[in-house]
Amino acid sequence: MDDAMKSARRVLEIEAKSVAKLIEKLDDNFGKAVSLIFNAKGRLIVTGIGKSGLIGRKIAATMTSTGTQALFLHPVEGMHGDMGIVGKGDVILALSNSGETEELNMILATVRELGVKIIAFTGKKKSTLAALSTVVIDTGVEKEACPFGMTPTASTTAALAMGDALAVALMEKRKFGEEDFCKFHPGGTLGMRLFAKVAKAMVKGSRVPQVKLGIKASKAVKKMNDKNVGFVIVTDQEGELAGILTDGDIRRHICNSFNFNEKLVDEVMSRSPKTIGMDASLAEAIAKMQKLEITTLVVTSADNKVLGYLHLHDILGRGGNLRVSVSL
Repeated sequence: MDDAMKSARRVLEIEAKSVAKLIEKLDDNFGKAVSLIFNAKGRLIVTGIGKSGLIGRKIAATMTSTGTQALFLHPVEGMHGDMGIVGKGDVILALSNSGETEELNMILATVRELGVKIIAFTGKKKSTLAALSTVVIDTGVEKEACPFGMTPTASTTAALAMGDALAVALMEKRKFGEEDFCKFHPGGTLGMRLFAKVAKAMVKGSRVPQVKLGIKASKAVKKMNDKNVGFVIVTDQEGELAGILTDGDIRRHICNSFNFNEKLVDEVMSRSPKTIGMDASLAEAIAKMQKLEITTLVVTSADNKVLGYLHLHDILGRGGNLRVSVSL
């Protein structure tokens, strides 16, 4: 047996044993996690950074395609505006092998104040993440398959397997059958949904948080709070897009200025919001969001007039009109 074969065999044996040992770790917390998600009035929001984040995206996609509405929130994006998507009825599934990922724990401490329930997948039951969580599921492994014991390998495989176990348990609890599975997965139906136009799912009219240039920053924040979406679109007097003010913009400026409320929105907004046309397909919108690692696009006309906005939630079916299973 050559060296490559020996290496492959060793890695597969370590990872297989790591997954098998999860069976011994299962306890009442797994059932509690299933109940929390099943009984939630909102959605499952999965979060994590780095390799854990990649595993989290897969778990969210699996959940969505098997009957549990889920989405992925990047902790850094959450710190800069996207926390506005988290509602009181949501449940968060947080992934961190060490349990000490700073950015992750910062946003969890914030949502915990809202009363949002947190489920942790972690290898450290006595960690900051575990202390912040409502339910802790042990996904720890004895060692990584990496020869230095550093690269996330066995630990991410274990988290992925536990995510699959959670998704299937929820699938069975919901009595999600073959007929439901076909509704969520037929290529033709999914394709038709994704090729629907942005106009089908965009938010428009009085629901759009929107202010004009020259307004005080404090009034822009009030408009943002009224609409509760984590941002406000800024236009000029003719209705053309001029910028966007997000929760992240506000925090950055407050940290650097003591007179934020006296500033004009022009001084604190971001001047290059990402946009899309209303005739673009939802598939194009998702691809753009994925590439830019964002969850919101401003919908504009050919002459840069603001028509509304599109959020990932509205593609995935926040309003109940569109339900799309997408691997992000």
